[in-house]
Amino acid sequence: MRSKLLHEVDGLRTFVVVMDKGDEAAAELATFAREQEITGAGLTAVGAASEGTLGYFDPQEKAYQDIPLVRQAEVLSFVGDIAVRGTSPALHAHAVFGLRDGSTIGGHVRRLSVWPTLEVIVTETPTHLTKRVDEETGLALIRPDAE
Repeated sequence: MRSKLLHEVDGLRTFVVVMDKGDEAAAELATFAREQEITGAGLTAVGAASEGTLGYFDPQEKAYQDIPLVRQAEVLSFVGDIAVRGTSPALHAHAVFGLRDGSTIGGHVRRLSVWPTLEVIVTETPTHLTKRVDEETGLALIRPDAE
């Protein structure tokens, strides 16, 4: 993974983060957020992946069900955020992937093996974002009113 600061105004930064072959995208983005002390950001990305695991949140089970990505796929859409959970930045991203036959697969990004690249734009928010566990779902959700 490589990164570069593209722009900074009033302490708000915009970065490009470029993943290399074999990088695990979710882990690399979490590491990047910790290293840059990012406490709130939005992100978008394009690229491709060789395999990974997506998730679908089943509200009855209150758990993610795995959706395997088992072959090369283009990243058609990748959006998400970074917010603080406890004392560390946490990534929340969803993606849609295009397969060779033109079909798609999508879901919550749990694990993603990059091949050959993933180009991510990370844009900080004006204030930090905080996640709190929602009692009903058990999920850590952004709480705009949390300090």
